[in-house]
Amino acid sequence: MSANEKMLQFLVEGGKATAGPPIGPALGPLGLNVMAVVKEINEKTKDFMGMRVPVKVYVNVEKKTFRVEVGIPTTAALIIKELKKEKGSSQAGKEVIGSLELETIIKIALMKGDALKSKNLKNKVKQVLGTCLSMGVNVNGKNPKEIIKEIDDGLYDEIFRKYGETK
Repeated sequence: MSANEKMLQFLVEGGKATAGPPIGPALGPLGLNVMAVVKEINEKTKDFMGMRVPVKVYVNVEKKTFRVEVGIPTTAALIIKELKKEKGSSQAGKEVIGSLELETIIKIALMKGDALKSKNLKNKVKQVLGTCLSMGVNVNGKNPKEIIKEIDDGLYDEIFRKYGETK
């Protein structure tokens, strides 16, 4: 970020940013075309419809140009989106709100990427499985603890190899 560049952060609903608060009032005084910024934010966040997404807008105040960086929603938000539910279980461990396939969990882990602080895909998947456990979400129809044990036992090594995982 250069000296004449300003960074603004927003939390927007995927694909539904507007020129109203907080975006419009923050960008308007900088002399930008607010609608152009909103349009780019909505284009870049459309895959996260129904989720709140962190967005950074970098503005060059001299040139009146901007660039938009979109963050990744929380792991829980991605799980909820895949389940097509409103929220997780209020009684995780007693109440199961749905089940996802392991491939979907891998997709979420890949989407989160480096935001999950693990060295390999298997461990990232286990982190997502931990979130499933705390939300009352089964995987392949089983408790996530069982899936974690099966991953440790090598049961899904073939699937992980498809994603370049060698161990």
